[in-house]
Formats: sequence, C-alpha cells, structure tokens
Amino acid sequence: MNGSSALVDNAGASQSRRVFWDQDVYQLELERIFSRCWLMLGHDSLVPKPGDFITTYMAEDRVILSRQPDGSLKAFINSCTHRGNQICHADSGSAKAFVCNYHGWVFGQDGSLVDVPMEERCYHSDLDKSKLGLAPIRVETYKGFIFGCHDPEAPSLEDYLGDFCWYLDTIWDGPDGGLELVGPPLKSTLACNWKVPTENFVGDGYHVGWTHAAALQMIGGELAGLSGNRADMPFDDLGLQFTMRHGHGFGLIDNAATAIHVKRDGYVKYLEQTRGGIREKFGPERERLYVGHWNTSIFPNCSFLYGTNTFKIWHPRGPHEIEVWTYTMVPKNADTETKRSIQREAIRSFGTAGTLESDDGENMSSATYNNNGIITRKGRMNSSMGKDREGPHPVYPGIVGVSFIGETSYRGFYRFWQEILDAPDWAAIRANDDTWDAMWTNRNFWPERLSAKQAEPQD
Repeated sequence: MNGSSALVDNAGASQSRRVFWDQDVYQLELERIFSRCWLMLGHDSLVPKPGDFITTYMAEDRVILSRQPDGSLKAFINSCTHRGNQICHADSGSAKAFVCNYHGWVFGQDGSLVDVPMEERCYHSDLDKSKLGLAPIRVETYKGFIFGCHDPEAPSLEDYLGDFCWYLDTIWDGPDGGLELVGPPLKSTLACNWKVPTENFVGDGYHVGWTHAAALQMIGGELAGLSGNRADMPFDDLGLQFTMRHGHGFGLIDNAATAIHVKRDGYVKYLEQTRGGIREKFGPERERLYVGHWNTSIFPNCSFLYGTNTFKIWHPRGPHEIEVWTYTMVPKNADTETKRSIQREAIRSFGTAGTLESDDGENMSSATYNNNGIITRKGRMNSSMGKDREGPHPVYPGIVGVSFIGETSYRGFYRFWQEILDAPDWAAIRANDDTWDAMWTNRNFWPERLSAKQAEPQD
C-alpha cells in the first residue's frame, strides 16, 4: 500500500471503509503503530511489590511486566529465546524467576537468562547466556499508569502524551493521590476491528442518546434527557470535545461524572468533598473537567470512561477481532465501600455483560463485518459533524470542539493515524510538530464565540 491518502481524507472528513477490514492495512498498523507507539500495560496498583508480575499484550505480542527488587519495572517479550515457547502462562502472580516448561530454561525477574539445564554437558560451556535474555521493552510510567514501547527512537511517554497530560493530571493526579485500577481484568472477545471501539470512546457522544436510549430511560438521572436525541437539548452548552497532537482525545459531558451510576451516594460525596481541592490545585477550568463525564481514548488502543470509571484495552487479534480487557478505575484514596460501589456500577454498565456494553458490542461488530462485501468496502465513512465549529482554545490545550456531540476527536484520531502510517520513522513525525493542527483552519472560532457569549445580556 503506497501511503494512506486514499484511506483518510482530512479535508473532506471521511475515511475509507477499508480501514476496518483489509489485512494489508492491519499489517501496516502492526508495523507502524503498535511497534512504534506507547501502549498501555497496566498500573502500579497491579504490581505493588517486588516480584509481582502480570502478563499482557502489546498488539499480538505476549508480554511480561515485572516489578524488580529495587522497585523499578521491566517488561519483556513472553517467548523463550530457545525455541520460542510461551514462558509464563499465568495472568498474574509473584515469582523470583520465569521457567519455560518446554526445556526448563530459567529467566530472572529482569528477563536475563540465568540457568540452562545440562548446560555444561550438552552445550559444552559454549552458550553465551548474556545474549539470550528475553527481548526487552521500554517501560515508562505517568501518574502510576504503566506503558511499554518497542521503538527506541520514540519520544518519552510524557512527550507522547503531550498536552493530554494537562487533562490527565486532573484525574490521574487528582486532589489526593489520583486513580488506580482494580483487577484482575474482565476478558472477552468481540468480532470487530480495534479502531471501532477506540473511535467510539474517543469522541462518539452522538450514539449515546440513540444506541443507549432504553438504558438511559431505565437508569434515569442527568443523561436521561439525551434518550432519543431530543431536539430541545442545548447540545452546544452541555460539554466539549478535545483532540491532541498524537491522536489522543475525549469528549466531556458537563456535571455528569456520576450520571451512569444508579447507586451513587458514596461517589457523589467523594467528588463533592474533593472538587475544592481540584479548584485550588488546578483552577476552575479543570474543576469543570473533574465533575464531568469523559469518554476517552489514548492512541492507539486504550480507552476509559471517567465517571463511569470503566477502563479498556482493545487488544487486536487480526483486523476483524479484538480481545477486550476491562478494569475498573477508582479514586486511590476513596474509602473501601465507595471503591466497591464504583466497581459494581462500572461492571453493571460496561462489564462483559453490562447493559451499555451489550448495546455497543452489536454496533461495533456490525460496523466491521458489514465491510466484507467488495462493493461496500469501496465506500467511505463520514466524520464531518461539528467541522469548523472547533479550533484552538484560550484555556484548553489542543483543538477543542464546541459540543460533546461532534466528531472533532474522530478527525484528530484519524489525522494522526494517517500521519504515523505514512511516516518512515519518528523523526518524520517530529518534523510535523509545529504544523500538526493546520487542518483546523477556523483559528478564530473560540475567540469569536467567547466574545459573543460575553456580549450576551445577563439575566
């Protein structure tokens, strides 16, 4: 495939249907996205003590993440350097070493090869163990969240997150210790391309009132009014959308952090007790974020809903299937009962058999498999909602869209998806840092809108 210009039309806000189906597109994604980007591995809370480990994936590569004796973290490919067998089959645990059950090669907590059965007798002391350790992976953390990267030329994790850190600090740092993940994860498979749920979480406020209409009516609360996409809702005054340099983004629904929770008293109390700390620490603009609901994706395949507090990693299994890992994200210093309540509500709504998860799963599978027809696959998908009603904001970093129902962050996701597929290396990507947002040409949108708002008569 010669570039991605036929796949993404930034000016026309459309994407080829091939992005959800073709094997050659998927293979290029493995090589240029998943082998070069920072991918979510887990959280400090999942490996709290030396010797603790979890096994996970980076795309289709199996990975071991291990807490070292000095408290640092190391990750390495979960494949024996002898004959390629998977070494560790446990999801998590504590271990002083990892032993391959095929021939008994022993690897230390740091991935080094430390023992080989019958080394002197069968290898005649001619085996250089120092060169046969497990393939290492770059590991960096941000506010307790752990990421891995295969590419030594990739930017630091903090630079990769970029302006998104400004937003993430609101909740990942928070007023009193930030967040943690509650595991082990729920695991399921879903017949869809990995980008379908990622784009849904990065910015699809449009589907909420339609796909989830019945569920919202049953749940009630702040979002019940969205059911059926009622025309009398003041959509331009209910939230915002955001997109960043490297494709990260989210949509904000104002004052709706706990809206999906049926039993919410403990969580509501926690937010009310801590929002003042956010205002003091970060200012009123991020207090607004703190008490809102976020639908979020970190490029390429990690998503979360803040407020609902479900946390997802969409592990690709070819172009037409994913393995969904679902954690619950809770305030680190909330009381135990509040954490349990948040987890129950998150599982009820977005667990494997959750009310809202089931609604979404059917659409995500259909959006993928409906493109198996050769004629259908020649068509394009539209992502023009809210186009030109977005731009640089005087306070919020990145590009900001005027409503949480829009596709600003869709366009931002696919803008970077196209860029990284075309770029031969990270140097080529860095060369675009000063012009990455040039496709958003309405540079005066927010100054003019905010000026007009200020000029409106006050009640």
